[in-house]
Amino acid sequence: MNPTEAVSPEPLDVVVVGEALIDIVNSPKGQTEYPGGSPANVAYGLGRLDVKAGLLTAIGRDARGEAIAAHLRSAGVVLLPGSQSLAKTATATAEIAEDGSAEYTFDIEWALPPATLPYAPKILHTGSIAAFLEPGAAVVRNLLEQAQGGCMVTFDPNIRTDLLGSHAEALGIFEELVPLCDVVKLSDDDAGWLYPGKSPEEAAERILGLGADLAVVTRGGNGSLMATQGTQLTVPAVPAVVADTIGAGDSYMSALIMGLLLRGSEGLAPTVLERIGQTASMAAHITVGRPGANPPTHRELLAGMAR
Repeated sequence: MNPTEAVSPEPLDVVVVGEALIDIVNSPKGQTEYPGGSPANVAYGLGRLDVKAGLLTAIGRDARGEAIAAHLRSAGVVLLPGSQSLAKTATATAEIAEDGSAEYTFDIEWALPPATLPYAPKILHTGSIAAFLEPGAAVVRNLLEQAQGGCMVTFDPNIRTDLLGSHAEALGIFEELVPLCDVVKLSDDDAGWLYPGKSPEEAAERILGLGADLAVVTRGGNGSLMATQGTQLTVPAVPAVVADTIGAGDSYMSALIMGLLLRGSEGLAPTVLERIGQTASMAAHITVGRPGANPPTHRELLAGMAR
């Protein structure tokens, strides 16, 4: 085991499985590098929210890999054994437009050794490139199958079209994974790409029909849709001055997972969904107000909700 990898001294509430990489951000102000990757951002966001979280990923033992490991440690996230298995850490180059939106190009290999679900977490989260790109995607699917009946599974497809095959292939993978998941969160762009011509409400209905208990569709400044078989409600977004949108959806996902952990015995009642949605929207609001994938701490999130 590499010294930067650790075995958690106590059970983890959340295990995240997926890619970690370096975001190389080109903006009108110049070039900057940040640790990133959607699953790694979710794990980091959970750590910042004081949730006991671990990440199973694939990075190199190079300078960029060490930067990712240090970044995760700074939030208390456990880098799980086997995570430093690549010759080179992946990168994503983001071109930032004047409105703060980001376009990505990737240099990534996604491969995981065969794994068993560690530590019996309360929630297993995955998504993004890790769920679609072979050979690692097969290991991810196997972990989701292992989790059935043992813990809640959350999934954010975070579609990256330039790394996928055809639309039909990607949709097939997505719809094979949804029945293994309890909660599916996706952006309106993801929903529109997967289900062209369908509204977010119709996309959510399809996801619920495939077996998920909760479907969440984020719609930027138009808020987020929270849907179950018995409830469909829209939670307004918190207005923000946008620095950039990097990590906003991942910050939303971290806060959503935290809300699911803390919901108690009320299940997915409308009042619970509204509270979770409001908290997740505030987390995204704080994140877009500052550069890079920089999610709020628990204290910052509570202060934002108090305001």
